[in-house]
Amino acid sequence: MPLLDPKTWQSRTLAGGEYAVTEPATGETLATVTLAAAEDVATVARDARAAQAEWAKAPHFVRAAVLRRAGDLFAAHADELREWIVRESGSIPGKADFELHVAAQECYEAAALASRPGGQILPSEAPRLSYTRRVPVGVVGVISPFNAPLILSIRSVAPALALGNAVVLKPDPRTAVCGGLALAAVFAEAGLPEGLLHVVPGGPEAGRALVADPNVPVISFTGSTAAGRAVGEAAGRLLKRAHLELGGNSALIVLEDADIDAVISTAAWGSFFHQGQICMTTGRHLVHASLYEEYVERLAAKADSLAVGDPHREQVHLGPIIDSAQLAKIQGLVESSAARGAKLAAGGTHEGLFYRPTVLTGVDDTTPAYAEEVFGPVAPVRSFADADEAAALAAAGPYGLSLGIVTRDIARGLDLAERIPTGIAHINDQTVNDEAVAPFGGIAASGTGARFGGEANLEAFTDVRWTTVRGDVAPYPF
Repeated sequence: MPLLDPKTWQSRTLAGGEYAVTEPATGETLATVTLAAAEDVATVARDARAAQAEWAKAPHFVRAAVLRRAGDLFAAHADELREWIVRESGSIPGKADFELHVAAQECYEAAALASRPGGQILPSEAPRLSYTRRVPVGVVGVISPFNAPLILSIRSVAPALALGNAVVLKPDPRTAVCGGLALAAVFAEAGLPEGLLHVVPGGPEAGRALVADPNVPVISFTGSTAAGRAVGEAAGRLLKRAHLELGGNSALIVLEDADIDAVISTAAWGSFFHQGQICMTTGRHLVHASLYEEYVERLAAKADSLAVGDPHREQVHLGPIIDSAQLAKIQGLVESSAARGAKLAAGGTHEGLFYRPTVLTGVDDTTPAYAEEVFGPVAPVRSFADADEAAALAAAGPYGLSLGIVTRDIARGLDLAERIPTGIAHINDQTVNDEAVAPFGGIAASGTGARFGGEANLEAFTDVRWTTVRGDVAPYPF
């Protein structure tokens, strides 16, 4: 029996109107969902708060069992969910399988959180027991984007639920199914009690309502830096915690001793995987001058060799850009870069939403596609003379998400990474990596630091309560 039934996947009537979920590769309508208005967010937040108290009281092994079953269900329904991810988000099947794998692992790791020791015994000046413990925050609001919809929803939803919270999830309407309704269906089948996970697909109005709602003390947001600033500002005025995972323009540094035969595949994957629509995408290729010409030639040849097309019906390396607005942004950045003197070594063209992987040379600090986050399959390549210049170039700009360094001298690579402020660094790998067990997050314009994985999830989705216990009533001077 299918996990997802359009007749029953939205049990609550929402007031935001109907929305056609479209397959970007073909323009075909895959499903019709109902969007949430601001009043819907208020209603579900109240319901979530009412349901959360009993869930927080549930024994840890009960919550853990639900999370483990959810992880198993992502594998059991992989064929169905893979098709939704491929068709709804424009992913190639391998990327969809990666999302499903990570989703299952996020659930298994979250299950272990439920029994994690959550406090400390403290010394005290008084004759009493003094200790801290972790308590659920109550209701967590999750706002997730279109690009890796399953991963970027489940990595907040799973730990928040495991730690005793309820969740209101607002997925991007473009991926309302694989980023939202699929999670609701999985957790319902896994035995999650009703009222603990509410999915409210919607646009900016629903997002603003979720951030402002008095029943939602913590917001977990993944999206653009511009939108994240607005979320952080609104949350700050209300004295709410906002965990922000934002944009990036990550650098891959190729030192002069790098294995050029090995690095091109790594470099292409970093810039072109999922059409470059990933926050960690390699947005700047910094290559030692001695390798620059050969690197550009071989990366351009690799780009030209990659197949672009419908990932549901063809075997391709890249699928479509999510929609025409994002395509226009990518094309505009490439065209304005060419107008400022950058040269196209490969790509720069498209048919419909299918944008060719693109390599740009002759870039500098003023080149738009080098200085800004493109969120498309564009690889600007720039040379450097020595490690000092490489470090300065990589550290320049507002972002601080991921970093890749390729070198045969691992110690040198680690030393160079220490000079470049980012939340993530990889030696002899490109910038796009994710594991459920690892902390994830950026600094500066890329976000508010690591908020996923182990201790980071405890910090994100619980509060610390100090408690003391005496055997008798405490005496005081008056």
